[in-house]
Amino acid sequence: MPFSRRFAAAVALLLLATALYAQRRYRPQFDDEEDNPAPTPADAAEKTEYVFGRLRYGAGTRGGYYRRGGSWATDYPKADRQLLQGIRRLSRLHTRSVEQVVDIDSDDIYKYPWIYAVEVGYWDFTEDQAARLRDYLNRGGFLMVDDFHGPYEWEAFVAGLTKVLPDKPIMELQNSDQIFHVLYDLDDRPQIPGVYTVFSGQTFEKGGIDPKWRGVYDDKGRLMVAICHNMDLGDAWEWADHPNYPERYASAAYRITLNYIIYSMSH
Repeated sequence: MPFSRRFAAAVALLLLATALYAQRRYRPQFDDEEDNPAPTPADAAEKTEYVFGRLRYGAGTRGGYYRRGGSWATDYPKADRQLLQGIRRLSRLHTRSVEQVVDIDSDDIYKYPWIYAVEVGYWDFTEDQAARLRDYLNRGGFLMVDDFHGPYEWEAFVAGLTKVLPDKPIMELQNSDQIFHVLYDLDDRPQIPGVYTVFSGQTFEKGGIDPKWRGVYDDKGRLMVAICHNMDLGDAWEWADHPNYPERYASAAYRITLNYIIYSMSH
């Protein structure tokens, strides 16, 4: 066999061995709590500049543990991994192909500057958990919350957030806010519906008719909590590959989230 062919074969074997080794090194977290399993990419253990963090929290007295993994695990991990594919395609951000579950009881939260929390109409915190999340945000961390609807879930969300940030008001985000213009100009933002909601012919659920774009700012004017109320961006990521989920909603969800990520890493 000519040297060039032997060399090419050796390189191919090395790349295959590297991919297999990366898969062996990666260990999925809380895989017994997955809501919608997804394949583990070959490069799951790659070291990158950005890692998507998903907050693992406990439920309050209103419940939230109606599924195996609890409300925090809704759409996990398929939604996360499809979002990350989109980030790789739509930006130059060097992002890992798999999510990182960030447990509220762990100081690992400080390793991840951007975290996502879902179905926060069911969350709750102990004093220690609230203090850790407050410290994380005050140090420059960013939290995006999503997939909660109507007045009932809003009240529970606010009760939990008040424990974390008792002295910070929730504000309506304006179209002029920087977060809507760091990558895409997003003056026109549709209500992002869940998959079963949109299949029923409407875009809202649980009485949450109007989409609400809200947030909490720190003392220097940096947005540190982005609140997507009466929307379900996680479903739009998760079902972007479904032929009957409208492309306009999936595309909007990806653009909005990319703006939030870029903003958090530049402010």
